[in-house]
Amino acid sequence: MSTLRRLAPALLAAAPLAAFSPAAQAQASLLPPAAGVTYADLADLADSAPLVVQARIRKIVPIEDSRAPGLQPGKSRFYVQAETLALITGRTPIGESFAYLVDLPLDANGKPPFRKKDGVLLFARPVPGRSGELQLVQPSAQVPWSEATEARVRGIVTALLAPDAPGEVTGVRELIHVPGTLAGEGETQIFLNTADSSAASITVRHYQDRPSEWGVSFSELVADVGRPPQRESLEWYRLACFLPQDPPVGANLSETLEARRMAEADYRMVMNALGPCRRTR
Repeated sequence: MSTLRRLAPALLAAAPLAAFSPAAQAQASLLPPAAGVTYADLADLADSAPLVVQARIRKIVPIEDSRAPGLQPGKSRFYVQAETLALITGRTPIGESFAYLVDLPLDANGKPPFRKKDGVLLFARPVPGRSGELQLVQPSAQVPWSEATEARVRGIVTALLAPDAPGEVTGVRELIHVPGTLAGEGETQIFLNTADSSAASITVRHYQDRPSEWGVSFSELVADVGRPPQRESLEWYRLACFLPQDPPVGANLSETLEARRMAEADYRMVMNALGPCRRTR
């Protein structure tokens, strides 16, 4: 279960109401993604972060590589002092300022992509016993702030904390195709594994007189066939970013060779419809 889901009741009580409004969600779906940061990048970060903070850099100081264990090639570690602008979500109070470490790439002149006074969004956790410090959930869990990026993050957080939020998909349990009574008809059910053992399934339905349709359900209810998840929604993210490209060997339980081939073709159709999960981080 994700960090946000575990903390959902407290986070909902503590976070600004504007972060969870329908208007914020609608705005997030209309705004373009920030350059170099994809929906999946932001969802990965938000799903693992107890705190999401909007801040302004006040001071950024490089740390010698010899004092930065675990530093990846091509990056440098920086000590940053920042001013708090907004706590987008989180249950831990933070002060007007705080410090943290971040790993950043350098440009051709040896400079980091962030400067003093730049606005940033941080995905972090509190440091026990150190109220003036935060720890990023990843060494580089800092993205440039913009109105569009903030709105997109707020929309993701809203979806993650919703009571009916889709579970974390971890794989395919089984798939089965059952032919219909008429030629060309039939249905494929794809049952998914989730981290919290909640229900999740994909249904593909074939008709004799119109194109096939599919949909997904993250509950015990039947999938809403004909309304697949919108790209860059949390439902899309759970599928596109975590389903294997092909179902595992032995998962296809269809009775005949033809039905097994149809089930596999339907799985490929769903994956093609979802499209790639682009990540840059």
